[in-house]
Amino acid sequence: MDLRELHYLLALAEEKSISRAAERLFMAQSSLSQFLSSTEAHLGYRLFIRTSSGIRPTEPGKRMIRFAQDTLSEFHRAKDEIQDIGNLKGGHVILGISSFRGSFLLPPVLQVFQKKYPGIRVQIVEENSLALEQLLLTGKIDLALLVMPEKRSRIQARFLMNDEICLITSPNHPVMECVHQGQAGVHPSQLSQYINIQDAACYEFLLSGYDTILGREARRIFLRHGMNPTYYNENLTALFAASLGASGLGLAFTYASSHQYFHRAQLLSLGKDGTSIALGTAMAPGRYHSKATQALDQVIFEVLGK
Repeated sequence: MDLRELHYLLALAEEKSISRAAERLFMAQSSLSQFLSSTEAHLGYRLFIRTSSGIRPTEPGKRMIRFAQDTLSEFHRAKDEIQDIGNLKGGHVILGISSFRGSFLLPPVLQVFQKKYPGIRVQIVEENSLALEQLLLTGKIDLALLVMPEKRSRIQARFLMNDEICLITSPNHPVMECVHQGQAGVHPSQLSQYINIQDAACYEFLLSGYDTILGREARRIFLRHGMNPTYYNENLTALFAASLGASGLGLAFTYASSHQYFHRAQLLSLGKDGTSIALGTAMAPGRYHSKATQALDQVIFEVLGK
């Protein structure tokens, strides 16, 4: 079984569907089915059980999936070590970051990195911070820019910056009547205005899902202040919710660092002291960290850690 076929096996395991795996691999479904059947015949065991809703691995299948993961991980490590001989003249880094945060934090980082290391390719994986932790643990990504994991996590992250969670709306939204000015026009988060969240309880909110950082923190804020706000949309992407909020169609939560994304919107701190999250970078634990990965991590701190 070659490396290409190991990727086939992992695609089947992750997609839980032959048709979806074939689409992901840009190959005909019949060709992937033939690969699976011939592999099972060669091994003498069924690797996946076919059902009306898709496929699921058998015990021998789970063993082969672990073998594929371990083999590809070891190949990736060896490849990193070989590329390091070239002393940053080439290489490949898999970077994980959330889609929303990456859209406004990552472009300036990659511009600097590409200029310094034109021979190194950066592959971006978009997931929320909770999913990125799992991808680091399984070695599927080399580096992640994410919300600092909880202390009991196996992920060891290095603090990068604080980013404030704030409300976003239109300057014409009626909630602006409840806004307060920060002392001397300067707020610790660099947002000049704040609102007491209870004063916004009568307006409609636009929320992201609980499996996202913004969605989870929004619900914690409501619970902490004894609020039961109105919302008709509770599983929006962060960008979609913030865009609707910026248009005055409700109140949404976003990050203060996204201000450049919404030039005409109003960003409001939550109370006088605000509410912040800590961002950091983390590398895959227990793995070889290539020079290319370490170089990208350094550039992230040079650009964003000011």
